[in-house]
Amino acid sequence: MGFKVIKNNRTVKLKDMAEMPLDTLRHRIISSCLKGRRLIGFFAGPHEKLYVMLADDAGSTILTACAPLNSIKHYRSLTPDLPQAHMFEREFYEETGIEPIGHPWLKGVRFPEDRPDLNSTMESYKFFKMEGEEVHEVAVGPVHAGIIEPGHFRFMCHGERVYHLEIQLGYQHRGVEGLFAKHGNKLMPHLAESITGDTVIGHAQAYCGVIEALSGTLVTRRAHAIRGAALELERAAMHTGDLSAICGDVAYLIGNSVFGANRTTIINTSMLLTGSRFGRGLLKPGGVVSDINAETAAKVKKNISAAYENIRIMAHEMFSASSVLSRIQQTGVLQKQTVMEAGVIGFAARASGVALDSRADHPYGIYNYMPIHKHTMDSGDVFARSYLRFLEIQQSVELVKELMDNLPPGAIWKEPAALEPDSFSVSMAEGWRGAIVHAAITDKKGSICRYKIKDPSFNNWYGLALSLRNEGISDFPVINKSFNLSYCGNDL
Repeated sequence: MGFKVIKNNRTVKLKDMAEMPLDTLRHRIISSCLKGRRLIGFFAGPHEKLYVMLADDAGSTILTACAPLNSIKHYRSLTPDLPQAHMFEREFYEETGIEPIGHPWLKGVRFPEDRPDLNSTMESYKFFKMEGEEVHEVAVGPVHAGIIEPGHFRFMCHGERVYHLEIQLGYQHRGVEGLFAKHGNKLMPHLAESITGDTVIGHAQAYCGVIEALSGTLVTRRAHAIRGAALELERAAMHTGDLSAICGDVAYLIGNSVFGANRTTIINTSMLLTGSRFGRGLLKPGGVVSDINAETAAKVKKNISAAYENIRIMAHEMFSASSVLSRIQQTGVLQKQTVMEAGVIGFAARASGVALDSRADHPYGIYNYMPIHKHTMDSGDVFARSYLRFLEIQQSVELVKELMDNLPPGAIWKEPAALEPDSFSVSMAEGWRGAIVHAAITDKKGSICRYKIKDPSFNNWYGLALSLRNEGISDFPVINKSFNLSYCGNDL
């Protein structure tokens, strides 16, 4: 029996899921991924089972399966044959104590308080070591300047050249996934918005997709349109803010100021929709809380049109300035093959020529009616990750303007029904960093007993580390900003 194939934002009964021995599932995961599928979920759930999800982007489907664990203590690691599995297996081991034999880099991910191996601590973490003349280590964090969240960066250098960067996270023990299973539906929308503070709409969209699938709720096209507008405003705002930060790191101060000011204009426009500059309180299962009238739609169009014109002019100047290009071209290169092997996703993958975008590959909501063109670049450097942001800002602005001109009629919310018992659901949404994945399992009473979250940062932190190899350590700030990954997106 093969995988059970479902679509994005769909549900499968637990009794209908494909179930097979762990060794068989391991073989089928590897063979499927070698044919172009991607691992997007690998976690322990109820009934002592391992649950697995693979994305078939070409077929717009999600392959699901499970394997009984039966109190096993170990299994043969996937990672030597499938490097993209390495973080999933480290997380699985940390949460269950079931060891992937042969994993080359088996270390803690989050160090939760309820981990089976209490000897796995921040203090006992074994960093990669180098020896030799002029070899030295540079440690940064976990305490950083400003408001950045905690994370430790350990650079292994030969002179000024970075041989390897190791990133140790896990300083925040929020237990987010457990809270979804513990608390009722009234708290859960606010909890989803708090997973990653700069991706409120993205995570809220994925959460709503799971609940609506489990409850069989059909959202109106008008609600989908408002959600889509909010998600694209979030994408445009965060990309603009990152262009500002990248300019700051290469001492291009006019770009830093102009992009920063126009990022504020865009998030202030989001406030017109919901009263929050980050979109809090707008989405809930069944639709949205706030409607958009003609006057608000006109203001949204006016604001983002003005902001984009400033962004366009500034981007032209930025990407024409030799002082900027000398710092960002051929800096922090991530090759296409590396992206595919390491499982990097989102705009970081698209900047290296890997066309992944769940709005197009696994369409949901308004994207079922508005096909998305996937922008890609080939150089995989800071320049590509920066210029691609500009292209996606342009695309998001056009999408929002089109939505404001053509808001469908109808209601904006309907009460969801009760959740289906003994069911499994998965939802993918394209946040501005990349694909967000939420999955939920219900018990026989229809209550959520397992909730699983994957932020794109979970995939991409290792991609950042790989992009630093053979780079000068002084280029780390701008390379880091070109990814701008989330600490709390990893430290769930």
